[in-house]
Amino acid sequence: MTPCRPDWPYPTLIAHRGAGHHAPENTLAAMRMGAAQGFMMMEYDAKLSRDGVALLLHDDALDRTTNVSGNAADKTWAELAAVDAGSWHSAQYAGEPIPSLHAIAAFTRANHIHSNIEIKPHTGLDAETGKQIARLARNLWAGATLPPLLSSFSETALQAALDEAPELPRALLISKEVPTDWAKRLQRLECQGLNLNDQYTTRALVEEIRNAGYTVAVWTVNNRARAQELLDWGCNAIFTDEVQTILPADFV
Repeated sequence: MTPCRPDWPYPTLIAHRGAGHHAPENTLAAMRMGAAQGFMMMEYDAKLSRDGVALLLHDDALDRTTNVSGNAADKTWAELAAVDAGSWHSAQYAGEPIPSLHAIAAFTRANHIHSNIEIKPHTGLDAETGKQIARLARNLWAGATLPPLLSSFSETALQAALDEAPELPRALLISKEVPTDWAKRLQRLECQGLNLNDQYTTRALVEEIRNAGYTVAVWTVNNRARAQELLDWGCNAIFTDEVQTILPADFV
């Protein structure tokens, strides 16, 4: 197996949204489950409430993963704090709240877990969200062993994060095919690498990116053989939902 590269100080396996599909995504319950399975790095999505509080949520709308409708960006933190973000998954998680980024920082730091914060702006709030998440990340992880890795599909959000907290590491997320000018984008945004969609990741592409001096992390990999293949190709890390079958202890 190709070892974790010196320019990737983070763990090789990253729990997607805390615990994949095994707990309500982007909650403290998910983080606890991922940690119980041995994951020492979590990926999660951060956006802003109407009054500017950073919270964990993937979609613009609350409908899929909570018991209420509407957009998170239209609600205050006080309104969002009363939302049930667990019942949609299973009865055992009924009443699980949407966590603030403050709560996640407290849990992960106390348990020596590293973070990949995906900046997930509500539509039209890219720059504001990138700036606010970067500012909070700088403050909440001040003095941490490793800073959180900030990633986003939004180049506007990443640029705002760069402007606000240039010392924090950043990665550009790519949803489908990698654009031919990927290196110029990484240079402009001062990113350390790309977070790629597994469906569009080839060995030649991984080698091209790694040879250029950038990191490669791949999402979302739920097959053990594929995970091993990607790591053997030289990928620095993979994101997985399968926190009960693709375990860090098996990839050391």
